[in-house]
Amino acid sequence: MRIQPVTSHPGENALFIVLGLAQGDSVVEKVKDFAANFSALTRSLSNRYPESKFNATFGFSSNAWDILFPEQSKPQELETFQEIKGPKYTAVSTPGDLFFHIRADRQALCYELGSIINEQLGKVTYPIDEVHGFRYFDGRAIIGFVDGTENPEPVIAAQWALVGSEDREFIGGSYAFIQKYTHDMEKWRALSDEEQEKVIGRKKFNDIELGDDEKPLTAHNVVSKAHDAEGNELKIMRANMPFSNPSKNEYGTFFIGYSRKFSTTRQMLENMFLGNEQGHLDRLLDFSTAQTGTLFFVPTVDFLDDLGDE
Repeated sequence: MRIQPVTSHPGENALFIVLGLAQGDSVVEKVKDFAANFSALTRSLSNRYPESKFNATFGFSSNAWDILFPEQSKPQELETFQEIKGPKYTAVSTPGDLFFHIRADRQALCYELGSIINEQLGKVTYPIDEVHGFRYFDGRAIIGFVDGTENPEPVIAAQWALVGSEDREFIGGSYAFIQKYTHDMEKWRALSDEEQEKVIGRKKFNDIELGDDEKPLTAHNVVSKAHDAEGNELKIMRANMPFSNPSKNEYGTFFIGYSRKFSTTRQMLENMFLGNEQGHLDRLLDFSTAQTGTLFFVPTVDFLDDLGDE
């Protein structure tokens, strides 16, 4: 079984593309043909520039799955994301059928695959969103704190990011949930470093977690955790990237969480937006607004390749 590179390092550059499926008789055939050749395409680019750590993933929304694979069963937790409307803020739901996550140390490779996607799918899809992400200093979010600290260690990342025996038909696939957050940087910068640290729950300079005696119950790294029925912490694999258009005063974080079960990610979101069991909301949402929210399923490479046999 060959899996898509959902547990890879975020990279120096990333390109996130969300497309909608157009109407037409040839749409299904052309998208399936492209999907069947996707692994060969990415392998060719990776082999040409091995030093660039190039890789890409390709996912489908619930709506796209129904259109493209009507005769096949659906991954157990693949659904249209339903917005989470809290007392103060909302995790919005936005449309999208196909999702591409492209990452490489050389931006030219992100462009190259993005251009090929448009060339081959442009007539059977329409653009919904495109975000160019970049690695900020020390892997920090644009708000100045190291991002991805809560990710599972590489040796166990797959067990949190990939579907297991609970859904045997889709073992090795992954749920990819994406959100584009914009940050009110003027409001954020008005806080002292110490105040910012209490919002996040970590030290800004060295990324050390605050002690329980100094960490507020509304801290991001407190509220955003998920647990199972026995109280054990559940993990997802984040590959977040900063993005910005400074002249437009746009500063943001593209959140992407790969998970074995979407219910884990949803629990995190519900804690943040609705409040956790103690009733605390995520303080970070006072400075960050979710502009998008879409769920996709990233199947195995074998699944994609087999589409060429249909």
